[in-house]
Amino acid sequence: MTSPLKPDALRKICAPECLPFEATDELKPLDEVVAQDRAVEAITFGVGIKCEGFNLFALGPAGTGKATAIKRFLASEAAKLPTPPDWCYVNNFADPQRPRALCLPPGRARVLQADCERLLEELKAGVPRAFESEAYEQNRQSILEELQKQTADELEALRKRADALGFGLVKTASGFMIVPMLRGKPLKPEGFEGLDEETKQLVNQRMEEVQKDLVATRRRIRDLEREAKNRLDGIDREVATSAVDHLIEEVKDNYTDHAAVQAHLEAIREDVIANVDLFRREQTGAQGQPDPTALLRPAGMDPFDRYRVNVLIEHGENGGAPVVAEPHPTCQNLLGRVEHQVHMGALYTNFLMTKGGALHRANGGFLVVEAMELLKQFFAWDQLKRTLKNGRIRIEEPGEQFRLFSTVTLEPEPIPLNVKVVLIGSPWLYYLLHAYDPEFQELFKVQAEFSDRVARTPDTILTFARLLSTCCTAEGLKPFDRGAVAKLVEHSSRLVEDQDKLATQFSHLLDVAREACFRAGQNGHQRVMAEDVREAISAKIRRANRLEELLQELVVDRTLLVDTEGGVVGQVNGIAVIQLGEYHFGKPSRITARAFLGRGGIIDIEREARMGGRIHSKGVLILSGYLGGRYVQQTPLALSASLAFEQVYEEVEGDSASSAEVYAILSSLSGLPIKQGLAVTGSVNQHGEVQAIGAVNAKIEGFFDVCRARGLTGEQGVLIPASNVRHLMLREDVVEAVAAGKFQIFPVQTIDEGIALLTGREAGEQGPDGSFPESSVNGLVQARLREMAEQAKAYGGEILAVSPSAGRHDTEVET
Repeated sequence: MTSPLKPDALRKICAPECLPFEATDELKPLDEVVAQDRAVEAITFGVGIKCEGFNLFALGPAGTGKATAIKRFLASEAAKLPTPPDWCYVNNFADPQRPRALCLPPGRARVLQADCERLLEELKAGVPRAFESEAYEQNRQSILEELQKQTADELEALRKRADALGFGLVKTASGFMIVPMLRGKPLKPEGFEGLDEETKQLVNQRMEEVQKDLVATRRRIRDLEREAKNRLDGIDREVATSAVDHLIEEVKDNYTDHAAVQAHLEAIREDVIANVDLFRREQTGAQGQPDPTALLRPAGMDPFDRYRVNVLIEHGENGGAPVVAEPHPTCQNLLGRVEHQVHMGALYTNFLMTKGGALHRANGGFLVVEAMELLKQFFAWDQLKRTLKNGRIRIEEPGEQFRLFSTVTLEPEPIPLNVKVVLIGSPWLYYLLHAYDPEFQELFKVQAEFSDRVARTPDTILTFARLLSTCCTAEGLKPFDRGAVAKLVEHSSRLVEDQDKLATQFSHLLDVAREACFRAGQNGHQRVMAEDVREAISAKIRRANRLEELLQELVVDRTLLVDTEGGVVGQVNGIAVIQLGEYHFGKPSRITARAFLGRGGIIDIEREARMGGRIHSKGVLILSGYLGGRYVQQTPLALSASLAFEQVYEEVEGDSASSAEVYAILSSLSGLPIKQGLAVTGSVNQHGEVQAIGAVNAKIEGFFDVCRARGLTGEQGVLIPASNVRHLMLREDVVEAVAAGKFQIFPVQTIDEGIALLTGREAGEQGPDGSFPESSVNGLVQARLREMAEQAKAYGGEILAVSPSAGRHDTEVET
């Protein structure tokens, strides 16, 4: 029969004396990505290639340090790249609704902003001063006096012509009017009515002539006023030009190699000259006279904002390329926004209220975003894809296309985009996007996959210790002695359930390290010791295993029926796994089988009750193939057998109990009792080979805890697939019980090996004629199946072999 495993096969020990240090404070800090060669190669390629669409998606299990590794790697790569230019928005004097974008060398945007602010202050002082000169006042007064004289001359000439025709010129509030005169006095309406008809006609005729003359005179006066205004504007323009030109030229001299800045400064010159009254009103307001337009402006809105500069993005001169991580990737946080201010019930904005987004900050470098967070935000995913495809960052209101009424807002000039976007997410999210979003395949062509495990070698153990040392230094934790590091290494292998691997889920391991440091402080240790790590792991389990202890109590007091001694026909102990958050544990369950004459095949009660999953059903279906091919190739299978997980009230999924179900059926057919001190896990194929399952450590420990609570006898143990031996990283108390001969772990490769251990009788080898030894387990099963076939034939029933469609299958406990 199969021998039980020795204690050293149950847990791979990391000997502290094999570690080349006494404590982690002796080790050099770690500054490279740990144990992710495949991912580093992909990231290096994605960063290096400059073609469009080669953005990156970093995928891997949670806690593997994807984000930290990505940011650290990108930071080192970004330092080697040139610093991208600064960007700022300025007023578009031709179309204020569409601000213009200016590109400047790194560090120059703030310089331009300061230059324009200084220019504005100088204009505010210099322009009004220029208009206060004596020469300007004399020229202006001369033009006004000349206009006044010309106007008076025109009116006097009109008065004389009207007087010659018997009319007078009377000034009113609305201008001048013509009235008839009689003997030097205005003719009243009643006097006019007393005239004869011929005189009335003559008066009306002459009035029309004088009225036409008045209209012509008014036209000439307006021409004179227009000419005078043009002369005044010309003087104002000359004065303003003389005051502005040298100030503008001083600023332009600083930007001789920037045509766009030169053009903007020229636009400022023209606008200042065209709106010189704005500066003159400013001077009037400074002298204590109120500005009548101030009440109409929102608070904080300055009419001189049009000459200022909005620095959107600035970089240091030698800072390298930016690496930006956006934790909340809404549409506005990615693409920027135009803010508004409320005044008197209306919304106001200008180009100074345009704010950049993460894409602006990352332009010329790298943008790191959590994929799931991105997909949660309305419009953000589509806007990001559109921006990457177009290669331009356009600031616009999200959902603008869904508004019932369009509103006038700013449309800032788009900025060219040159960025590498790195999305971080889980594998299932990557494959989901790859399958259902064609644009995703075009835009994210580089897959950087992080593994959850790495080979357990001296080099990787030392690398892990250096990572631990780096964490201790960064967070001010106590150093770990090598015994504590060894316990963390063993815990790492336990997390991935592989003696030859280490987990790369460093977030979990570092959490244990932090708690161990806390325990060391409570225990008065200057360094973190092995017992501190052991205590931290135990405390972490205790915080999560209340339900596990409750179920064990129910088993111990026989509320849940699980036998750990004796033998029962058709009954075997299976082990399920229950997952509670990040903690899982094994729960023993009784599996029973009843075989009887019939042709219903294997009836899975869990499936019939719709409590079995598809994988579980597949595992049960395989049993029919195994039984038929193994025992009754020459006779029909006249068998009905029911399988049930007793006292299980939740869905049963997985095929890890299929070997246990086979053992229960074989026991029921042979009449041989199964040892209840043994539990079973493992799936089976149609050839009777026992296959590997998951969570093997939790399953063994779950049954061990029940046996220990009832009392260990030395006859108890667990049958596991032989292919799972390398996955054993059992608790130390389980290993100690095995070493003391109180518990056993049996590796089995076939159903024959397992049934021999469970019944204490040889399974029996098949002879050339297809029969088995009569006293063997297989011989008894074969004899019983043939007997059932003969009985069915004697009853005259039609014997049909069970097909997959006729069998009801399903059973499980968990993989």
